[in-house]
Amino acid sequence: MTVYHCPVDGTRSEITALTWCCPVCRGPWDLDFTPARGVAPNALSGRGDSLWRYEEFLPLAAPPISLGEGRTPLVPLTDTVSAKLDYLMPTLSFKDRGAVMLAELARRLGPDRVVADSTGNAGTSVAAYCARAGLPCTVYVPEGTSPKKTEQIRAHGAHLVTVPGGREATALAARAAADGPGVFYASHVFNPYFLHGTKTYVYELWEDLGGRLPDALAVPVGNGTLLLGAALAVAELHALGLIATRPRLIAVQAEAVSPLAAAFRAGADDLPPADPSDPAAVVSPTLAEGIAIPRPPRARQILAAVRASGGTFLTVSEDHVREAQRDLAARGFYVETTGVACWAAVREGGEAVRGSVVVPLCGAGLKTGMAE
Repeated sequence: MTVYHCPVDGTRSEITALTWCCPVCRGPWDLDFTPARGVAPNALSGRGDSLWRYEEFLPLAAPPISLGEGRTPLVPLTDTVSAKLDYLMPTLSFKDRGAVMLAELARRLGPDRVVADSTGNAGTSVAAYCARAGLPCTVYVPEGTSPKKTEQIRAHGAHLVTVPGGREATALAARAAADGPGVFYASHVFNPYFLHGTKTYVYELWEDLGGRLPDALAVPVGNGTLLLGAALAVAELHALGLIATRPRLIAVQAEAVSPLAAAFRAGADDLPPADPSDPAAVVSPTLAEGIAIPRPPRARQILAAVRASGGTFLTVSEDHVREAQRDLAARGFYVETTGVACWAAVREGGEAVRGSVVVPLCGAGLKTGMAE
């Protein structure tokens, strides 16, 4: 039976429990799951055009609550760089890949209510899928979250709680609520089912590219859910003998909030202990609000995944984000400011982005508008 396990201390828990984190170290869960063997790209051609076509690789069967998520287009930007248009998802962001998994798991467990926290996109996605599943939902967001995102959360019928302070204060408030009885914490960070949803991003690339992957995958990193999902898919495809070589992971952060990039460059395996008196602990404002995460709970896993792939971290300035958003809009792609971070990094070129590269355009420009 599929169970949660803690990658730090080995603690295990049945997935039927509403325990949202390891009770020993309070860290995120991983999932004991091995995908089925014997599936080739040509076996998928007659299947439904959604991420659920990869059912052998997923820990849940196709749910009745699907909104048709997945199978987003892959289009060239240059001779070597292609973009995957994940802003064309049902709620206009890549977070639908993981949110549908969380909502389906919650539907099966039947909690009294669902709680989520987000800077916007994960919250809108969880709210939408909970609405589809008929589950009561509360979403915690930091003050200053884009009004267009909070409007979308409310439109899906979720109860919105605005938390004074930044992303960390919001996460703490949601986790306190998650400790209550009968609550399912739809955490895109702590619950590994979310990562098994985001990994379909790479399975789609593998299928679209005829059973191979590009030389590098550039991924925006805040909490690292897309990067860790990508690493998971790459490891599974390699273990199944479906790819011979693994792509490098290029992790992209905003210069204003780049704790993982700093740790990577320092050769550290994890973030240093929190020190509120350190000036670096103050989170600077950034246009890339969706990746402005000062202390991602899966930091150790993110750093290990990038190093194991032979990849690296790149950071982008606020001016680079503005320029990249305008450049993409001039090419016909209207993308939110966080969603342009990878293009901002890759278009600068350099040795790190040699060979073929895919960048995700993660969220629609309608969610934030154009940067000033």
